[in-house]
Amino acid sequence: MNILLNNVLKPIKYFAIYALLLLFLSPFFMVLLNSFKTDAEFIANPLSLPAQFSLNNFVEAFQAMHFVNSFMNSLIVTVAGTFLIVTLSAMTAHRFVRHKSKFNKIFFYVMVATMIIPFQAIMIPLVGIYGGKLHLLGNKWILIYTCIGFGVSQAVFMYSGFIKSIPAELEEAALIDGCNRVQMFFFVVWPLLKTITVTLIIMNVLWLWNDYLLPTLVLGSSFKQLTLPLSTFSFYGSYSADYTLIMAALLMTMTPVIIMYIFLQRHIIAGIVNGAIK
Repeated sequence: MNILLNNVLKPIKYFAIYALLLLFLSPFFMVLLNSFKTDAEFIANPLSLPAQFSLNNFVEAFQAMHFVNSFMNSLIVTVAGTFLIVTLSAMTAHRFVRHKSKFNKIFFYVMVATMIIPFQAIMIPLVGIYGGKLHLLGNKWILIYTCIGFGVSQAVFMYSGFIKSIPAELEEAALIDGCNRVQMFFFVVWPLLKTITVTLIIMNVLWLWNDYLLPTLVLGSSFKQLTLPLSTFSFYGSYSADYTLIMAALLMTMTPVIIMYIFLQRHIIAGIVNGAIK
């Protein structure tokens, strides 16, 4: 009876899984199909196949959004922000775990508590202080600085659980063998954090590359500083929008992170599993 029931439920289970997969992928397929259409074809039927596959939308979008400049800005913000978040968070978490002072404990809980504060609650004070008083807005380096502030709390929290599982005797042995504390961290502790580091890299790359709200507040309308998500918004007019160009721009914007995610997705799963065990 159980075997018969299992044989009946197994196809239903796989059907449900593939149906959900198609449902989740449907927005991407919509963007892909409509990026090859003309505006008339898109308005007539967004779900139909294009009459002919043309790259004109990609060429026009590439030029209109100044893709190379925006791509480099996004790349700088993403790479620099991710590197600093991961490196500083790992060192901070190691300090909190290995030096159990009252100050470190309080500061750790304060950092964890900041994770529950929604960004929307502080974005107006952020603009008021950085723009009105310090006049620091309109600069991608200030954007990187603010990204570090919003990203380190979660990274420190995740690193702390992994560092607790590393035997302190390994670090003591490295110090006895002649390593200083910096060498001990980067040559002994850091390699053991590979799984969670790759997970945090992927999470922060996806966030920093696709983020729209924070760059909008920090960069404003500074043309030379715009990232790809902000450049994509240039296709929206006051009363209309070039939808097919938007689709082409979105596809060019999301392709790099999709490729990265495909190659590194197994590390995310490994990181989540190890994090649950820790």
